[in-house]
Amino acid sequence: MAFDHSKYIPFEPVRKTNRRWPDQIITRAPQWCAVDLRDGNQALVKPMTVAQKQRMFELLVKLGFREIEIGFPAASQPDFDFCRKLIEENRIPDHVHIQVLTQARPELIARTYEALAGAKRAIVHVYNSTSRVQREQVFGLDRKGIRDIAVEGAEVVKAHAKKHPETEWTFQYSPESFTGTELDFAAEVIDAVNDVWRPDQGRRVVINLPATVEMATPNIFADQIEWICDHVRYREHISISVHTHNDRGCAVAAAELAVMAGADRVEGTLMGNGERTGNMDLVTMAMNLYSQGVDPQLDLSGMAEITDVVEACTEIGTHPRHPYAGELVFTAFSGSHQDAIRKCLARRKDDDKWEVAYLPIDPRDLGRRYEEVVRINSQSGKGGVAYILERDYNISLPRWLQIEFSKVVQREAETGGGEIDSLTIHRLFEERYLKVKPEWELRSYDLHRDNEGVYARVSFGREVDLVNLEGRGLGAVEAVVAALESVRGIRVAVEAYDEFALGEGTNANALACIRLQVDGEPCSAAALAEDTTSATLQALLSAVSQKVSDPATHKLAEEIAISVDQ
Repeated sequence: MAFDHSKYIPFEPVRKTNRRWPDQIITRAPQWCAVDLRDGNQALVKPMTVAQKQRMFELLVKLGFREIEIGFPAASQPDFDFCRKLIEENRIPDHVHIQVLTQARPELIARTYEALAGAKRAIVHVYNSTSRVQREQVFGLDRKGIRDIAVEGAEVVKAHAKKHPETEWTFQYSPESFTGTELDFAAEVIDAVNDVWRPDQGRRVVINLPATVEMATPNIFADQIEWICDHVRYREHISISVHTHNDRGCAVAAAELAVMAGADRVEGTLMGNGERTGNMDLVTMAMNLYSQGVDPQLDLSGMAEITDVVEACTEIGTHPRHPYAGELVFTAFSGSHQDAIRKCLARRKDDDKWEVAYLPIDPRDLGRRYEEVVRINSQSGKGGVAYILERDYNISLPRWLQIEFSKVVQREAETGGGEIDSLTIHRLFEERYLKVKPEWELRSYDLHRDNEGVYARVSFGREVDLVNLEGRGLGAVEAVVAALESVRGIRVAVEAYDEFALGEGTNANALACIRLQVDGEPCSAAALAEDTTSATLQALLSAVSQKVSDPATHKLAEEIAISVDQ
């Protein structure tokens, strides 16, 4: 059987009854370390060129990263050369610590220090694998043999640092495949390394706990971190760092819970690039903090630049649904979502706290525009269509017309099978509601109010063939309806009409929308004009024209002309 779950062993949880981390809240950002130029780069089909590495390094500095892992110089000549370039060309700001990785092997550690010669501040990151599987199946060593490798590596790192007192050194140790290592043994190795480095005597030491392969749920990783924090020596003198991978899709959640469990520092990459399914995404975790009112200590406001640089350097596109960074993450196609967003934005004042349905953060904080939020397809409803018209054309529709017009747009989307842009929505509105037939174009009107109501005289049609009508009613609309009904006995019932004054940015000053029953058949129209009365009367004429100009009924304009001539 090819798909057989029984060959897998469930991960054994940590036996822990005194968990404290579930009650913790993250109130400040951890220390960040970006590993795009090492862990991210080694995972690429086509590793970065020197120019791409330089561009990525400059972006990371610009974003505010103070610790940047730049490569594995002892194992890669391009990494060695890039490290030398940064140092010799004085491209590393004083506040930035560069970090380099090396295995716990004396010859590789020596080469690492050659690469770092002349650096002002540097982190030497040494590692060896400690997991049971690698001890037994890769190295063929027992616990003592693995611990001895780590201790020897720590001693060599310390000895080389003494030869270069001009550099401010930080030592970092990772028990690689920590999540597959027995906790008591992981603590034993960490303590042995720290006994060499003696962080209690002033040396800055980072203990990095990598989920080299994500093997369990994030809560179990948090248990592991809390257990280590409780059991290792020198805890108050060291920084506990985590480096999570995304094999189970939970790298960000694991890192967040690890910080709740006591971790001080987080390693990751922009957009989560890395081995297999990727590293922990620094952008997502930092923005998660930001959305909770916590300063991430990084400036991610230029999200477009971030994605552009990452894509150019990794040659990997950004998924349109990537949290915070994807093209569609602030976009609503669903009708109910669009309606809720529109209403929340309409109520919101600039100094209000951010509380907008379906938008966890303000898109403008990341350089995005509200124009990108509501987009229309066949799933969209009245709210989204209305929002587009309001936002782009300053046209506000009454609810009844929102419902009616959204169906017009939906049919268009279903026919085309895709997204409907703003220009298409406006074109559909013009064609369906605003378009005026020449023979029904309002030319002039005259209204007088007396004791019997309103007397109306209107002229419409082509200039060479004007039609004049007169009628009385309680208001202008009723008067013109009476005039239309007086010819050949058509029946016009006004079901709804709405008038709106328009703001700046339009050629017209007023919009009117009207819905009628003409001889029992529904029709609706809208009109833009210099004043609300002109707009209302034109909308009335346009609505009537949709029915009575139909050859299946009768040509009212011709009949009116005959009646007037007689």
